[in-house]
Amino acid sequence: MALTDTAIRNAKPQAKPYKLTDEKGLFLLVQPSGGKLWRFKFRVDGRDEDGQPKRVEKKVGFGTYPEVNLKDARRMRDEARATLAAGVDPAEKKRRDAHTAKISAANSFEAVARAYIEKCQREGRSERTTSKQEWLLKLLDRTVGQRPVAEIQPFEMLEAVRKYETTGRTEAAHRALQFASQVFRFAIANQLAPSDPTRDLRGALTSHKSKHHAAILEPKKAGELLRAIDGYDGHPVTRFALQLAALVFVRPGELRYAEWSEFDFDAKVWRIPAEKMKARSEHVVPLSRQALAVLAEARALTGDGQYVFPSIRTHLRPMSENTVNAALRRLGYSNDEMTGHGFRAMASTLLNESGKWSADAIERALAHKDRDAVRAAYHRGQHWQERVDMAQWWADYLDTLRTGAEVVRIASARRG
Repeated sequence: MALTDTAIRNAKPQAKPYKLTDEKGLFLLVQPSGGKLWRFKFRVDGRDEDGQPKRVEKKVGFGTYPEVNLKDARRMRDEARATLAAGVDPAEKKRRDAHTAKISAANSFEAVARAYIEKCQREGRSERTTSKQEWLLKLLDRTVGQRPVAEIQPFEMLEAVRKYETTGRTEAAHRALQFASQVFRFAIANQLAPSDPTRDLRGALTSHKSKHHAAILEPKKAGELLRAIDGYDGHPVTRFALQLAALVFVRPGELRYAEWSEFDFDAKVWRIPAEKMKARSEHVVPLSRQALAVLAEARALTGDGQYVFPSIRTHLRPMSENTVNAALRRLGYSNDEMTGHGFRAMASTLLNESGKWSADAIERALAHKDRDAVRAAYHRGQHWQERVDMAQWWADYLDTLRTGAEVVRIASARRG
């Protein structure tokens, strides 16, 4: 006789397990502990101990009551019977489905993306790059993070990034899509996905026009900026960072992550490790007298820690990437006038306009990568002394601008 909800609710545990039988192989197993387990009994073709054909009885579980009610248990039984009619063992199918689900969970977009980020770290990618990758993963995680990487379709990726495009964050949308493509290519290489669904989305997003970093490029205005920095009344470590940024014109991330162990004060150089550099090769920065003076002041405050410019909240982390730009805003410079990255453009422009230094020396000082490895190695050594001289000239020149003295450019032969 078919089971009823009332009979199931009233079933009491006994000393031994016992069955409450429904129809078509479905039954409820009542445990001495009080648990009630749904089971489906069926027969499939098998073999006996002698290898002779035989019908073998098997069972498959459908969960527990009341989490799985009578109606749902019967539906699952009917689905299992349909599977059996198609020549498939329901118990084996359940086992394979569970295994597939486990594999899919392990190979979710988030899991594969994190494996890709770890690979990049092993290859020496900078902390700044890792932070950007983590940020991009965060943009995508809510939409496709838990989806099996092999099952994600192009329309899903488009939906994941288009929400940023529609709110005006076009660059974020493009960068997130580019990062996703890198993750999919990593998945393909490791046989975790058959293809890259972002490949079919080229042209789907609104074109993004890159903006040049705002910078002050006129000597008089540069002098005004330097005087403003010297008068900065915020945290002194931030002022030191601004002053050093003007003198050494490294990338903002390289400045933020500067560690005391990288500075050789006797040799008057700052050796930035390859893993922190965009070009993935060590960059050596000659230090002028003025740069050494700024560092000496900073060392009195932060020299007992790891970072030259630590976070205000904890010395265990470098200052925030927004600190320098926020200080410039506090000094009255808008985002369209000057940025932390703008010190590089200011130095590049004024050094080139001086006519005193070779373009190669300036490019080396800016750590712009030469695609020709042989030529790059040659110029690293060839222009070192010129870079040392240029670093001191630049610091002296900034002092001249800071005092407000009139700067007269005298045409001179460019160094070769």
